[in-house]
Amino acid sequence: MNHQRVRLISIFAAILFVPCLLLAQGYAGDQATHEPTMLIDKPTAGMLKRAQYTVNGVFFQRGGVLMGVSVGLIDAFSFGISYGGTEIIGSSKVQMNPMPGVKTKLRLFDESTTIPAMAIGFDSQGKEPYVDSLSRYLIKSPGFYVVASKNYSFAGNFSVHGGFSYATEHGDGDKDLNMFIGVEKSLGRLVSLLAEYDFALNDDHYRAVGRGRGYLNLGLRLSAGKGFVLGFDLKDVFRNQKEVHVGNRVLVIDFVGSF
Repeated sequence: MNHQRVRLISIFAAILFVPCLLLAQGYAGDQATHEPTMLIDKPTAGMLKRAQYTVNGVFFQRGGVLMGVSVGLIDAFSFGISYGGTEIIGSSKVQMNPMPGVKTKLRLFDESTTIPAMAIGFDSQGKEPYVDSLSRYLIKSPGFYVVASKNYSFAGNFSVHGGFSYATEHGDGDKDLNMFIGVEKSLGRLVSLLAEYDFALNDDHYRAVGRGRGYLNLGLRLSAGKGFVLGFDLKDVFRNQKEVHVGNRVLVIDFVGSF
């Protein structure tokens, strides 16, 4: 492993683990005190409160690492950035993403007994490796989106999410509006199960990466104490990608803190 790669991994590790000195709560399980702001690849209407932040690390196929930081500027508005690349872990040449991802979210309505919470936002960060020939990620970014979330008490916590999105990645010629839905179910005090379905209506063009089946993703989250949440995702269960990539298993490490 060359010195450049060692430095990159060291920086990522420092960004991720230094916050462990602070006290915070996780967002998985019945005892969660923080709203999940994402399912797996798709956003929820959950928000960071003012002065809260998350540090997120995602480890995916081809030695890929994606790091992100989000901050709640006020209770109803958050901002975040992310950056990563592939072959960061391994012996091949590091291939960094062409530019950082940026995301913002604004809560329009809080949840009540009769209506869901609703938020609008923008997220330019796609997932999985970047495809230079198509100027897009294997999984397109949400782009501009609107999402609604509703929580229920059903043998613990149970939440339902759904929304529409419009990605800005058009290198494959597909500019269609997209849809997504998802659910989260707590299992005991510390564990939550996630499922989301990305209809991938913007990934069924003749130059598309997908076959038109959409992307079904499953995930597990474990609150590990002191603000840490560990996760494991099984992505593209329907094998929608035309090139089936070995490694649609993803490790997630989150930290939730406050200033």
